[in-house]
Amino acid sequence: MKSRPTKAYKNSEFLNSPDGRSIRIISEFLEPLRRFRYYGVRDTIVFFGSARTKSPQITRKHLKSVERRFKNVRRPSAQLRENLRNARMDVEMSRYYDDAVKLSKMLAAWSKRLFHQNRFVVCSGGGPGIMEAANKGASLAKARSVGLNISLPFEQSPNPFISDEFNFEFHYFFMRKFWFVYLGKAFVMFPGGFGTLDEMMEVLTLLQTTKIKKKVTLVLYGRQYWESVINFKAMVQHNVISAVDLNLFSFADTPEEAFKHLVHELRKNYPKETTEGVNQVFA
Repeated sequence: MKSRPTKAYKNSEFLNSPDGRSIRIISEFLEPLRRFRYYGVRDTIVFFGSARTKSPQITRKHLKSVERRFKNVRRPSAQLRENLRNARMDVEMSRYYDDAVKLSKMLAAWSKRLFHQNRFVVCSGGGPGIMEAANKGASLAKARSVGLNISLPFEQSPNPFISDEFNFEFHYFFMRKFWFVYLGKAFVMFPGGFGTLDEMMEVLTLLQTTKIKKKVTLVLYGRQYWESVINFKAMVQHNVISAVDLNLFSFADTPEEAFKHLVHELRKNYPKETTEGVNQVFA
């Protein structure tokens, strides 16, 4: 008697083959959907920003170490000079880490006070840097937070502040982006590199083309950084975007300024959902 063949949905060789790609893709839609529905998460406030931005404590300690080496060398090499410059820049950029922690904590505490449960949950890309800071802030507020991590060749591990039930690992960037946008009612873009620019431009494009039908608030945090990296006014002058497109986002330079704007816009756009009352869901 022949042994029974492996069922297709249990065949790991098939599921991991090119022919099984469509099943893998839909799994990255259905499995998160099941979890979000189970826990009643209906929308998020998404934090984007550099994975390389470290806390002030870490960057200052590293700077002191580089400065000691620099002082102990009679003729510092070009590499050592570059290391010193980078260490000083890391300290300067580290203020965004603390700002992200503070803003996230403020928003998570506000969300906990809402009468409607599990609304406007803090969400990040799940990795280090600004992503870690966002999840850390929510944790300090004793609130749940989401981490939509992505498998990368250099192993972007999930940060320790993500709520266990909302710790996700994606293979496909486009499915990860879908979950950022599908649940996001507000986006905060902290200074970042290619990944942050990619995410920001995708959200702006979806808003500009009205592919996003819901009301969304977009904040670019750190006006000096963003205006030095992207010349939005020049884009208007060159007729590649309209002046009205500049209304798709706002700038903020402090956690308090960003918090005030985000809460004002969310209350205006979603008055029923942002009614404050007794909420025991995170108790």
